[in-house]
Amino acid sequence: MNNIELMNIVIVGHVDHGKSTVVGRLLADTHSLPEGKLEAVKARCERESKVFEYAFLLDALKDEQSQGITIDSARCFFKSKKRDYIIIDAPGHIEFLKNMISGAARAEAALLVIDAKEGVKENSRRHGYLLSMLGVKQVVVAVNKMDLVGYDKAVFERIKEEYSKFLGEIKVTAREFIPVSGLLGDNIVSGSVNIPWFKGNSILAALDNFEKEKEVSDQALRMPVQDVYKFTKGDDRRLVAGRIEAGTVNVGDDVVFMPSNKKSRIKSIEEFNKSGITKAVAGQSIAVTLEEQIYINRGDVMCSSKGLPYISSLFKAKIFWMGKSPLEKDKEYKLKIGTAKTMMHLSEIVNVLNASNLITEQKNAVERHEVAECVLRLSGPVAFDISGGAMGRFVIVDDYDIAGGGIISEYLEDKQAFVREQVYLREEKWYSSGISLKERMTNYGQVPKLILITGPSVIDKKDIARKLERKLFEQGRKVYSLIIGNLLRGLDADIDKAEREEHIRRLGEVGHLMIDAGLIVIATASDLTSDELLLLQTITSKDMMIIVNVGKNQLSDELIDLRLEHDSKDNVDKILELLKIKNVMFGV
Repeated sequence: MNNIELMNIVIVGHVDHGKSTVVGRLLADTHSLPEGKLEAVKARCERESKVFEYAFLLDALKDEQSQGITIDSARCFFKSKKRDYIIIDAPGHIEFLKNMISGAARAEAALLVIDAKEGVKENSRRHGYLLSMLGVKQVVVAVNKMDLVGYDKAVFERIKEEYSKFLGEIKVTAREFIPVSGLLGDNIVSGSVNIPWFKGNSILAALDNFEKEKEVSDQALRMPVQDVYKFTKGDDRRLVAGRIEAGTVNVGDDVVFMPSNKKSRIKSIEEFNKSGITKAVAGQSIAVTLEEQIYINRGDVMCSSKGLPYISSLFKAKIFWMGKSPLEKDKEYKLKIGTAKTMMHLSEIVNVLNASNLITEQKNAVERHEVAECVLRLSGPVAFDISGGAMGRFVIVDDYDIAGGGIISEYLEDKQAFVREQVYLREEKWYSSGISLKERMTNYGQVPKLILITGPSVIDKKDIARKLERKLFEQGRKVYSLIIGNLLRGLDADIDKAEREEHIRRLGEVGHLMIDAGLIVIATASDLTSDELLLLQTITSKDMMIIVNVGKNQLSDELIDLRLEHDSKDNVDKILELLKIKNVMFGV
């Protein structure tokens, strides 16, 4: 078995600063190319009357050959005596920074190339900032094309001083600055007689001095749920499928699914066309079955009980904006993190940074190619890590296009944080009935749900609730209509009417008890806000609720399962049809 260490390195630099030539030289001089590849490329250049360049070894895409610039994050491999490398050649042109973000996100270290003749350019600074933003801490700077400036030490020292000062301002320290010539091979894999005044490492030696990051398989378990599959009749297994982004999972492990905090134990690990698997590690796409069947949704994250992620619908992040239209406060966007997708609003722009000169501004919008520190508010809680962990990066979608990328820098408490903590404690200490929820469902022929009917206070929602309750009751269902007015005059009689949040909390807790008893509960509440609805979903679990809105409301479509007109005569039938679609009722 090959136990040679493997490291991911990203190489970045301004367009035409020669990074592809540096990489091509690394490939050739470390003898990492397929046999005969170098000779074949040289022969092709001769046939086409082209001057051979080492960059041609890397430029596999036809567009790259014709334009002379790297337009995608190409991966290649080379090796030293110490380790094997995957080197990610990230684009340098400003239009291709989107690809660079995806490339650098996989990197453990970086090689940044600056042209000795052209010096530090705007993109050189922007690339340095992006590496800092993406959490790449190990950086070596290659001052390339020294042959074009006569191997002048003063030129090298001037660039080193200027760029070191810039990196210091963004809290990045370059391990080394190395004068090189990718074209002639100076200081690429060994020292150079052309640069006698430099006593430092070659590029290869500097890369070998990088420390290997902690293996992702040794980190806390993170498996975003891609989907949940059920088999045909006769096989009641539920397969929870996803790709392990970090950590390790074994048969028999206790796991928790976040943000819902639902717990179970791994019964089996399944992989396509394999059997008898007892362990899976980061990078594997698998499915698991659980000892206790629990409701899990796409976007949940399977974790170990140790090293849980943060949970919130609010966080601070560093964003690089690439959208054609500015990032604005009054617009709704879609945010993707792991397999979770949720609607997002820009809550606050802390500052906007010009990445080339590090001058911050206070602005009302983030323009294309600007970097900003922002507070983002989501339509529901998500599981995440801080500073680029397995669940620390996200993308923002605007009108079906990826318009921004970012890294979460700070956890912020949302309005549901206290209640969420109490609910987790409640579930931890919950004394379960001797009758399981599965037994109740089988006996009652129904999946317990809280059907919440909301809308403006001027609309009579209680009438819909009563008629729905009657129809379900006549069908033999275990159902109860929970009118919030009854709670106000009973359970809530000890609190002031102005304490609306507490009224909502108690409604959720009573609903939770009734759901635990296996009932279909129909509740009504007027003029609910998004925060109040999120509070209820935190208490009772989002997948145990069905939200019906009657008439006009400010709630987003993502939060609503069914919208009804207040004067429609078939509203009850529409709710019943939705319950049928969602398989709430089964059996006779």
